[in-house]
Amino acid sequence: MRITFAPWGETLQELADAARRAEAAGAEVVWVPELHRSATVSAAALIGATSTAQVGTAISLAFTRSPMVTALEALDLDELSGGRFLLGLGTGVQRLNEDWHNARWGKPVGHLGETVRNVRRFVASCTSGEPIELDGEFEPMRIRGYERPYPTQRSEIPIYLAAMGPAMTRLAGRIGDGWISHELCSPTYLSERILPEIQAGLDAVEGRRREDIELVVSACCSVDGDPRAAVERVRGHVGFYASVRSYADFFAFHGLGEAQQRVVEAFRSGRGAEHLAEVVTPAMVDAVTLNGDRARVIEQLGAYEGLADAVKLSAPTHGLTPAQIRIAQDEVIGLISAISGGLQ
Repeated sequence: MRITFAPWGETLQELADAARRAEAAGAEVVWVPELHRSATVSAAALIGATSTAQVGTAISLAFTRSPMVTALEALDLDELSGGRFLLGLGTGVQRLNEDWHNARWGKPVGHLGETVRNVRRFVASCTSGEPIELDGEFEPMRIRGYERPYPTQRSEIPIYLAAMGPAMTRLAGRIGDGWISHELCSPTYLSERILPEIQAGLDAVEGRRREDIELVVSACCSVDGDPRAAVERVRGHVGFYASVRSYADFFAFHGLGEAQQRVVEAFRSGRGAEHLAEVVTPAMVDAVTLNGDRARVIEQLGAYEGLADAVKLSAPTHGLTPAQIRIAQDEVIGLISAISGGLQ
């Protein structure tokens, strides 16, 4: 199981330095999200700071760029990294797409499927001068008279799909080079809810096998020699996600429906999503995060063995000051070093 990492930084320079340190510690991939920064610009910063680790987007928003722009950015990042780039794509939610980005939402599964098809086709043929004629309900692509005058690093760039619901997870199984989980994904949820849908997607394509897709489970990780401090540090992070009603099924699966409802009610009463830590119970923290001293967290990581191909570790951020996040992140990088035998 590969150990990968999602670095944090208050500046791009700090973000890049965290990636550099994680690579030295033994992280095989460093991932960047897209919300408060551009995923592709952040990926470029990480590429410049690393030399061996792969660099991936977890995730780039699929519908806020055209597939051609997504492909061009992926090609440039792959060139910049010497073939180390992984393109992670996700849909986001309807409100974010339509209200924040004025982007078309469509039917997300079909829309993402056409986007992936177009990106792959463009990457494979953009230097040939051959016309591209792709029909589609959401992303038709018709390109004539175009020939990219630069060599490409690779004719195929791996595409990972973020998915949590059944239909999108099956899509990842059908067409993805990889699948990336939401930041909170327990071993039992992975085993009972995700893997059957991945397998259903694989089974839908003749000749497609389990080894054709890399499953990357995301795990928010709070490490401290004092187990109580570890739990306290990550409570706000769990509260942030528990305040979102769309995660009701996820928390109910873990027997935490009532606990989540208390968080939602606190949020509705006017408490900001970043300030919900005191409503989050230790049981909620234990169910959906890795927490404790190094030995306990390593034991918890072991529960993903045989289920996931890689784990994406990240430090808690919500409800913490930058100074507190730095401490949490340093602990996670130290954990990676302890597991992989790298440098701190």
